[in-house]
Amino acid sequence: MPKDYPRSLRVADQIQRELSDVIRLELKDPRIGMITVTGVEVTRDCKHAKVYFTRLTEGDSGPALNGLQHAAGFLRTQLAHRMKLRLMPDLQFVYDESVERGMRLSRLIDTALAEHSDQHDDGTEK
Repeated sequence: MPKDYPRSLRVADQIQRELSDVIRLELKDPRIGMITVTGVEVTRDCKHAKVYFTRLTEGDSGPALNGLQHAAGFLRTQLAHRMKLRLMPDLQFVYDESVERGMRLSRLIDTALAEHSDQHDDGTEK
């Protein structure tokens, strides 16, 4: 492997793929609902992993975060069975607000463009 793709990045990518499958197929906690794992950051020593997720439905992210934190041990065990690592990182879940922020900014831009278009259609400004 080239040196510009360190082991921690490879482990993070594998954790993201496997964790998405485990959450989708094996986790039955109703608090979690439909979520997407948007990214994983693993420390250089591979002892800790931050798992970023977002919800596919509108609403409060608190119950989903609590459900994931409650299931962290189960998820870590399932990952250990699927991956061949000497040390499985501790999982810390973080809600990723970037998707919601992007949608909110997109709506603001669409609104501003619509208002600008309406002003030009009326002939009041040019």
